[in-house]
Amino acid sequence: MYRAVTRNISITAEPRYMPEQSDPNSGRYFWAYKIEIVNEGEETVTLLSRHWIITDGDGKTQEVRGEGVVGEQPTLAPGTSFTYTSGCPLTTTQGIMKGSYIFKSEAGELFPVEIPAFSLDIPETKRVLH
Repeated sequence: MYRAVTRNISITAEPRYMPEQSDPNSGRYFWAYKIEIVNEGEETVTLLSRHWIITDGDGKTQEVRGEGVVGEQPTLAPGTSFTYTSGCPLTTTQGIMKGSYIFKSEAGELFPVEIPAFSLDIPETKRVLH
């Protein structure tokens, strides 16, 4: 699990390789990741947008920007949380994701919140010796 806290907003990321959605023979590897956002502060905030930087095992980088997360722009009162799951396909067996969210405070201030960098790795293949 990976965690970052910015301005009392805690972001936790938990990636998981999905072999049933991957096809190594065609160079497709898929990870699901669960994100939990917790408002540990004293003001209500709204998540407006996301910015992801995804780097594959060959060093190729892709940026993804968009409104909200999974079609929502959650508002978090103090002490509340929002959890969602999404996914990331790669053409390599490993990669790294990191990024940021833009939040809006009750006073109308926009501020970035760090999404911790997390690695996308295929679990090591277990060898059976005979």
